[in-house]
Amino acid sequence: MSASPAATPRKGRARKIERQHIDRKGQEISGWLFCLPMIVILGVFMFIPILMALWVSVSDWTGRGTPFGGNVNFVAGENYADVLAKPGLAQSDFGTALRNNAWYTLIVVPLQTLLSLALAVMLNRKILKARSFFRTAFYFPSVTSSVAITVLWLFLFNAAGPINAILKWFGVNGPNWFNDPQGIIHILLGAFGIKNGPAVLTEHSFLGVSAWDWLAGPSVAMFAIILMVIFTTSGTYMLMFIAALQSIGEATEEAAIMDGATPWQRMWKVTVPQLKPTIFTVVTLGIIGTWQVFDQIYTGTQGGPAKTTLTTAYLSYSAAFNSQEWGRGAAISFILFVIIIVMTWIQRWVMKDKKLSRRKLAEYEAMKAEARSMTKAEVMSLGAGRSGKAAAGIAEAVDATVVGKER
Repeated sequence: MSASPAATPRKGRARKIERQHIDRKGQEISGWLFCLPMIVILGVFMFIPILMALWVSVSDWTGRGTPFGGNVNFVAGENYADVLAKPGLAQSDFGTALRNNAWYTLIVVPLQTLLSLALAVMLNRKILKARSFFRTAFYFPSVTSSVAITVLWLFLFNAAGPINAILKWFGVNGPNWFNDPQGIIHILLGAFGIKNGPAVLTEHSFLGVSAWDWLAGPSVAMFAIILMVIFTTSGTYMLMFIAALQSIGEATEEAAIMDGATPWQRMWKVTVPQLKPTIFTVVTLGIIGTWQVFDQIYTGTQGGPAKTTLTTAYLSYSAAFNSQEWGRGAAISFILFVIIIVMTWIQRWVMKDKKLSRRKLAEYEAMKAEARSMTKAEVMSLGAGRSGKAAAGIAEAVDATVVGKER
């Protein structure tokens, strides 16, 4: 008995669906096979070492033999307690490193972000001649060895170096930069006759460091390192901002000009809101980089003078490799990991888009509709129009000027 004509197409469709299912499964397997080499590499060289370091942070491993040997004991959170809860040298060193790193991050991240954005805006102008030369010049320090830059900086900021020689031309006696442990804020307060802090600050401490010392600001030596890091990192972030500026397009800028916006208004109400994803990336990378600073400290000051350039990353290295306290060094590194995660989350929360209220959303949609409905003649009547395509860009300008667009 032959199959009916209607049954034959159904069987054909069933075979086609089955074949598609098999092909999709094969593609999935192929994808995993292509990713397998990288997964193995990451597992061997990253995930396994992280798990080993986590075990070291809760053990009494002395650095000899394998950390999984029978002579290695589990000590729970003792290594963490040494730097967080038990008063002593380990806690005070960690508190000092945390204070230094906090001031370092607080100054470096905003300054390098603003400087790189300013450079990007200037070097993105078409009227600027030799833009490629200037872009290369500003980016060059970023690809130069940090060790070489640090050695150069030690020469420039030497007590008898070129920087102090230049300051003498203006009648200023420069400090002994990399040997001055005084905090910048304490120096400024000392100029007004305030040498000692009030009792409420000197008698209370956190992690073995008094509140008065927490508010000392970065030392003169740390300030010199801050200038060096801003000099070397701004070029990289400048290129990221240039790429983002070029993706905005000219229509939005022309629409803002025709709307009567001043250069300052166009910058902060049109350009910057559209750069928000790039700003988030730059700030996030800046936070991670500043909390992980190590090579400049290792090459330059090794934590001196008086531990005022000691950072958490360098303290982790010093505790493990110099003091042979491997468990404590690993514990400090995991505390640093948590600090970076928390600060990144806070930064993400601060920069998160705020939802518009119903009234603002209605006004926003009305402005967009009005802008899109404008004809070329109406645009030209505004008095600025050089380009007819600017009419299409008005809606984009409206989008950019409304802070916190709806997701």
